[in-house]
Amino acid sequence: MSNIIYIGYEFKVSPLQPAVEILIAELGYAGFESFVENETGVTAYIQKEEWQDTILDDVQILNSDEFEITYNFSEIEQTNWNAEWEKNFNPIVVDDICAVRAPFHEKFDTQYDIVIEPKMSFGTGHHETTHMMIQHILKNDFENKSVLDMGCGTGVLAILSELKGAQPIDAIDYDNWCYLNSLENVERNSCNHITVLEGDASLLPGKLYDVIIANINRNILLQDMKTYLSCLNEGGMLFLSGFYNSDIPIIDSEVSKYGLKIQETLERNNWVALKYQ
Repeated sequence: MSNIIYIGYEFKVSPLQPAVEILIAELGYAGFESFVENETGVTAYIQKEEWQDTILDDVQILNSDEFEITYNFSEIEQTNWNAEWEKNFNPIVVDDICAVRAPFHEKFDTQYDIVIEPKMSFGTGHHETTHMMIQHILKNDFENKSVLDMGCGTGVLAILSELKGAQPIDAIDYDNWCYLNSLENVERNSCNHITVLEGDASLLPGKLYDVIIANINRNILLQDMKTYLSCLNEGGMLFLSGFYNSDIPIIDSEVSKYGLKIQETLERNNWVALKYQ
């Protein structure tokens, strides 16, 4: 595996909210892929090969008079990122039912116990969107259903789907590190029905699923929605997240073209996760 170099931007923000939420959303649209919030603002990460010196030109909040935002940036080696991720990785428990922890954490007394290695991959359960997707999976019947976890990150949603009885399951991510990390985590959790694939929506034609889970940014969801829904069996469930409450109208406008309707909306700190059927 090549040693991927990331650019890390440290943003200091005052006042913190809602500026940090807006900043993260705009940085996501600009191509940043991971974020770590802290007491003074947020650190955002983008692969060096995706970076350009004009990367912040369209981040409008940096020009706002309502907030004071300063930043600096530097290159970060993959190994340095991993050490930082592990240092800040704490276990979580979702609705007292599902725990997501690292191998170095003690086991929780929960119905579902997911162990992941907290590496570069996005999707540890800590972010609001992954947390809510876990809640959706816990609430719904996955027994013997075929599942697609699109943009799988660490593979945590695919792993929980198998623990809930789903099979077979495809977990797809375009990022090589996420692909490799998902393979590790699938093996770590003794899953037997998950196929991890490296790629994007171009892998989907010809496949059919009872459940599609897509926790990706708004622009990718809109771009690939037609492909996703061409793979959803009649009566199937679609779970979407990776965007804000304010994005619901544009997402719903696209999904409703295919006859699906919102069944449930979860919200955490203005992030949302939608269930369609």
